[in-house]
Amino acid sequence: MDSLQIYNSLTRSKQVFTPIEPGKVRMYVCGMTIYDYCHIGHARMMMSFDVVYRWLKALGYEVTYVRNITDIDDKIINRAGENGESISSLTARFTQYMHEDTSALGILPPDHEPRATEYVPEMLELIAKLEKNGLAYQSEDGDVNYSVRDFRGYGKLSGKSLDDLRAGERVDVNTGKRDPLDFVLWKSAKPSEPDEAKWSSRWGAGRPGWHIECSAMSSKLLGDHFDIHGGGADLQFPHHENEIAQSEGASGHPFVNYWMHNGFVRVDNEKMSKSLGNFFTIRDVLKNYDAEVLRFFIIRSHYRSPLNYSDAHLDDARSALTRLYTALKDIDVQDKPVDWQEEHAVRFSRAMNDDFNTPEAVAVLFELANEVNRTHSVEVASQLKALGSVLGLLERDPRQFLQGNGTVDENEEKWIEAQIQARREAKKTRDFAKADKIRNELLEKGIVLEDKPGGKTEWRRA
Repeated sequence: MDSLQIYNSLTRSKQVFTPIEPGKVRMYVCGMTIYDYCHIGHARMMMSFDVVYRWLKALGYEVTYVRNITDIDDKIINRAGENGESISSLTARFTQYMHEDTSALGILPPDHEPRATEYVPEMLELIAKLEKNGLAYQSEDGDVNYSVRDFRGYGKLSGKSLDDLRAGERVDVNTGKRDPLDFVLWKSAKPSEPDEAKWSSRWGAGRPGWHIECSAMSSKLLGDHFDIHGGGADLQFPHHENEIAQSEGASGHPFVNYWMHNGFVRVDNEKMSKSLGNFFTIRDVLKNYDAEVLRFFIIRSHYRSPLNYSDAHLDDARSALTRLYTALKDIDVQDKPVDWQEEHAVRFSRAMNDDFNTPEAVAVLFELANEVNRTHSVEVASQLKALGSVLGLLERDPRQFLQGNGTVDENEEKWIEAQIQARREAKKTRDFAKADKIRNELLEKGIVLEDKPGGKTEWRRA
């Protein structure tokens, strides 16, 4: 089996993956800031690293996966205030919604899901180290800031030089800072902020800055040097750059070996964002599409490439996934582990080891489906199902997917079965015109009938 290669944002190249501790992988991914429903961009990020997590485990690694929750932030404070509710109530509610969305999409839960508010003592300890190392200072307004120009490696992840950076593009210029490039580690409490947004510290009451949260949580749960750190491409700068500055500034040694960033979701060739009003929540999409269709839509694009969202692309994904399930429909598939020596599995593995190349891996699934359609082989069908399962696909009963697609209800199913029975009676009386009319009426509603030997009729969605 080929060695796993990962595109490392730090070196801007693919590198053979070598874990710090043989056989074990420690991975941290920046998760949600919890104040609203998760959108398709969030789904893309979580799905990308769900695939990474699954494949690392398939390779036999013992993986410790941490994905945090940011539950204290300006947007959270403002939204709670607008709603007239507590911060804890707001974040608990949207954390539950996030878990419902990820469960529907088949995204495995991380091994640890730390909440920022539970790690404030660790953040304060880290800030104290930075102050001791001459990298943090308290300004006149009470904020504690990081002194960017005093960290020699700043810019190595993003490729930005200090001379090229302009403060107005990334931070509000604060007159209390020694340099406009400096960023906040500890925000001094404001009288207008609620008490639950304030913690005591040696620098006075306040709350942590966003960047210090991830440095503290990752080092606490994974150590101050670990294998993989991931997140969306929008986090590469300044968030991940600042994490490196904080973590390495405190420890004096490398922070993360491999940095991974998934690409943006685009709508009509523009980045999807709330400011543009072109974003779609996961639960809104799931009102019209089966969750596995959305999962398949995301997975069949490479995690680093832009993902162009549209109903047309989702419709195409549904049709493609239907073809895979149709291949399995009439075969007594056995739940067997993947035969990694089989030629299709070898190509699948080669694709996944090439920086998690899911488009090529999905192409192998279609090769297997074609062979199943040709040979009706139980062995080949079982291999197709097993390889699909590695990606979190094809794990349902084929008829459940083909008949439902997430839109059928009990009353509709009863109506369809009644129409099939009426068609059966019409054929018995040789009223073939009526039988054809029923078939065509069902087809107009997106229901395809398939007559089987012995007079049995099955149906599926078109």
